[in-house]
Amino acid sequence: MLRRCQNGPASAPMDDLRTTLLTLGPDDRRDFDVFLLRQRRKTVGRLDSQLFALLTQPGALTPAQLIARLYPARANAVAYYALRKRLLRHLTDFLLLRQRQLDTTAAASVRGQLTLAQYLFEAGIPRLAWSVLAKAEKVARANEQYEPLNAVYNLQIQHADAAHAPDLAAVIARRHANKKAADEEERANIADSLLRLRLREARVRGRAAASFDAIMHEILAEYDLQEAFARSPSLLCRLMSIARSAMLVRRDFATFAPFIERCYQLMARRHGFAPAQRGYQLRLLYMLAHALYRSRQFAASVAYLEQGRALLAAGPSRQHGEFGPRFTMLLAANYAFLHRNADSIGLLENTLRAAPPLPVPDDLTARLQLTFHYFAEGAFAKANHALMGIARTDHWLEQHLGLEWLLNRNLGEMLIQLELGNTDLAQNRLQAIERTLREQFPATYAPEPEPVPEPEEAAVESVAPSGDGAAETADAAAATAPAPPAVELTPAGGPYRYVLGYLALVRKILDDPLAARRPEFAEKVAQLPDFVPLQREDLQARSFYAWLHARMLGRPYYEVLLEIAAG
Repeated sequence: MLRRCQNGPASAPMDDLRTTLLTLGPDDRRDFDVFLLRQRRKTVGRLDSQLFALLTQPGALTPAQLIARLYPARANAVAYYALRKRLLRHLTDFLLLRQRQLDTTAAASVRGQLTLAQYLFEAGIPRLAWSVLAKAEKVARANEQYEPLNAVYNLQIQHADAAHAPDLAAVIARRHANKKAADEEERANIADSLLRLRLREARVRGRAAASFDAIMHEILAEYDLQEAFARSPSLLCRLMSIARSAMLVRRDFATFAPFIERCYQLMARRHGFAPAQRGYQLRLLYMLAHALYRSRQFAASVAYLEQGRALLAAGPSRQHGEFGPRFTMLLAANYAFLHRNADSIGLLENTLRAAPPLPVPDDLTARLQLTFHYFAEGAFAKANHALMGIARTDHWLEQHLGLEWLLNRNLGEMLIQLELGNTDLAQNRLQAIERTLREQFPATYAPEPEPVPEPEEAAVESVAPSGDGAAETADAAAATAPAPPAVELTPAGGPYRYVLGYLALVRKILDDPLAARRPEFAEKVAQLPDFVPLQREDLQARSFYAWLHARMLGRPYYEVLLEIAAG
């Protein structure tokens, strides 16, 4: 083993332990170092502390170098790998302890009380153990913590013969009822995950995916969720997530918005949301606000977003990190259609400057959104600068964020370069978009019919030599006769064929900036909604259409966009 380390490559290989340790922030590293020193009453010479320091220093070391630093007198590879295992075990204990300290949810409280009850039973204090179990059951039932509650019931059944135990039949009945609810939530969770996977696959392929309604009904039938309804915040959140996945593919925002609003208000009136259920409530509020935004009910969307932001301000920081960026970006999008575009820009700029930085997908989406808001203000240079902050290749963006995200980015870049007067760059981007769509969604044609063979005698006569050259004339006529036109089944671009039509109009403006003011151009622009059902399409598509309309009318783009969004 030592020989393999010494003869290995000069650069340090991938070290999973080092990678894990480097995820700790400065405060956590300091706390973990103290945690290591407390494991034994020895503050110097701790090899696990030394290994921790070596693994977290800026330069990565090879195993041979680490062994040499830790055991300078005599290299000991066996002791080194045992030391790594001990350090990993200490790290696991540290993270578990930290998680318990930070986790204030009902599930964590129930697990702690369950551990205490087990200890009290083993210590021979059943009265106190049953008292603790009763508290754990009450908290778990109130917060719909089905899995921990199942463990509580199992422990109650296990110690049903002890003093102070409640009626066993009643405990078993409650356990069976809880098991049914837990099973339903698990099935909803599986269905939700499967649908998210199918949706992610559909996003990569764009709108050419299979019918998502069929996929949804198939999965719901398989997991027996067709008749499930919102009996609890957690189950309601799962079911709304499933319905929203289908809505995102169908673009049926107008139908989904009143449905989720009705379900949310019914849940709020009948049951309310306990503090431990705030995560479910925040997810529902975001889905509701997003659906209202996409159906152009901007003021109502803002009202629900403000409810969510108030909950975030009063909740734990981990929830703000999960939901804060999404709420902010959606609020900025709404402001733009409420004549508050300057507020939108301020929100996004502050979000991008804030610490800690956003996760990569959120960061890129915020930059793209900021580009559209700058564009609406006519600040094309700022829009271009924001777009340059998306330092990723087209292939990476398509694989991680989807084809439509990439199309929005590239279409925005094309229009920015056109407005800046960089017609060559705009033309290059236009051609690249066309090429991508034609390659991914080529036109398909009906197969050509098989030729009908002529009778044998007729064939012989047609090729028999004659003095007047009739055969040569017939052959020449056959060679020059036009082939029957192929029947086009689906046009190039497939579900994005309207984008190709849009690009054809942009090309006319690139070739002749005055073309947009001619009547024939207005006729072609008027035909675009035939390809883009605006009542069900997202607002970014409307923004591209508004730019063409503004060029045609000779009016400011932002004014036209607001008019189109208002319907």
